[in-house]
Amino acid sequence: MAEQSVLTVNIVTPDGSVYEEQTTMAIFKTTVGEIGVLPNHIPLLASLQIDEVRVKIDGTDDKFEEIAVSGGFVEFSNNIATVVANSAERKENIDSDRAERARKRAEEKLARAKQEHDVDTLRRAEVSLRRAVNRLNISKH
Repeated sequence: MAEQSVLTVNIVTPDGSVYEEQTTMAIFKTTVGEIGVLPNHIPLLASLQIDEVRVKIDGTDDKFEEIAVSGGFVEFSNNIATVVANSAERKENIDSDRAERARKRAEEKLARAKQEHDVDTLRRAEVSLRRAVNRLNISKH
């Protein structure tokens, strides 16, 4: 019987490696849509949204590990998917209380920026809010 092909998923941030595992499938939310990558996929380079990276757990049909990423990009070649992001957290490492506090702070900044018509602060607050909500959503799965 032939050995099943696998791919390696590496997720790195400026602070170092956050995740490295082998799998038979990984799913990434890119800026142009969701993409599933299987072993021997053609090479690709894509920008990522603030969302989750899902990595199929070996030996299961429908269970995935979830890693929160704050954008970045994914590069895939030679059965290695490398995600480079400003920040990333495994589901089990997310502090939901801290994420909830970050969500509230971002919502307050967003409201102030709208009142003051401060476009730069508004954009930063929107990104902060998306990051906090992403972390909260993943922590609750």
